[in-house]
Amino acid sequence: MNSSHDVLILGGGAIGLATALSLLEAGRGVRILEAATVGGATSHGNCGTVTPSHAPPLAAPGVPLRALRWMFTPDAPLYLKPRIDPALWQWLARFTARCNSGDWMDSARARAALLNDSRSRLVDWVGRYGLDCEFGETGLDYVFRDRRNFEHYAAECAPLNAMGIATEVVDGADYLRQEPSLKDGIVGAVRFPDDAHLRPDRYVAELARAVRERGGMIEEGCRVESIEPGDDGVRVRVADGSERHGRDAVVAMAAWTPELIRPLGLRLPIQPGKGYSITYSKLALAPRRPIVLKDRSVCVTAWGSGFRLGSTMEFSGHDTTLNEVRLAALERAAREYLHQPPDASMIQEKWYGWRPMTWDDLPALGRSPKHRHLWLAAGHGMLGISMSSASGQLMADLMTGRAPAIDPAPYRVERFQ
Repeated sequence: MNSSHDVLILGGGAIGLATALSLLEAGRGVRILEAATVGGATSHGNCGTVTPSHAPPLAAPGVPLRALRWMFTPDAPLYLKPRIDPALWQWLARFTARCNSGDWMDSARARAALLNDSRSRLVDWVGRYGLDCEFGETGLDYVFRDRRNFEHYAAECAPLNAMGIATEVVDGADYLRQEPSLKDGIVGAVRFPDDAHLRPDRYVAELARAVRERGGMIEEGCRVESIEPGDDGVRVRVADGSERHGRDAVVAMAAWTPELIRPLGLRLPIQPGKGYSITYSKLALAPRRPIVLKDRSVCVTAWGSGFRLGSTMEFSGHDTTLNEVRLAALERAAREYLHQPPDASMIQEKWYGWRPMTWDDLPALGRSPKHRHLWLAAGHGMLGISMSSASGQLMADLMTGRAPAIDPAPYRVERFQ
């Protein structure tokens, strides 16, 4: 099949779908090309939190020293698999250089702009498109057993408040009275009352439904092998040898984006940060809102339809192993903190996925600096769900020439070239 379309969107995860929906609302036609199934990769198994609270980037003062201590600890929250990989070490050098207070604040402000816009926009989308995705506005809590760690995060509340991210510091005893699912030993919590949550697999399925209902087309099992931008649009070759032609094309392929665009002379320094989760059936005594066990870097989310433990960050390339050591760290944290941790009989799914991590913790959103009809929307790290609606709207605004809701400058593709 050789066919021509208005906008081709390469990648059917949360970012690609949100971009498609926003473009349809702006009057453009879209066709999504997805290598496997819609939402079946990075968007599928995360903890589904919608988190303005996560504006502070991973690149922060003190992180390099902690990373060195964890490097050879296979179940550490941040793990670097020892190997010879020049691209990884170059990425780590740039990441390390940004672990200072000035760059931390710059990235945090830019992340906050996307996250705050996405958080408010998502409420509108849930209502307007009838997204049945277990969306809840209960907030999110960081919970601590280590007092020094608690005090460190409590001290970050002032700069977060200045960015428009509401915080509340809760004493440990008060918190335990509010949250009966947790064992004794909590010294304190930081609450983010404006955070929200949803079930990510249902969210992407609902986005796909909304796209189809508005005339968008989605091809699943359509793996893109190469792209050829030209003066009249972009030609895309897929695995079966056929071609698609688009007036414009958006590459939204998460951690697979750099490989596709490299032959075009474009650099996008994304490393695949492997995350894990375990999904269980519904837990009787579950936390009332999503919580992050910050001393263990484990997220706990309960929905009406189930319960999930997730997180960890592993830099091991595109390793396809389901690492039981990493999964065991999630289970161990649940046993340490929860009165009623889930057991093996409740497991529905064990999962891993690659988050597309840039060294400045910001996505690349905008036009290719070398190709008029090619656009990029990738590099959202751990926040693809949280940033999806804002990223999709920003891409649609840029592609249709409308004034964007937020300043696009921090996310320009040119910063990596």
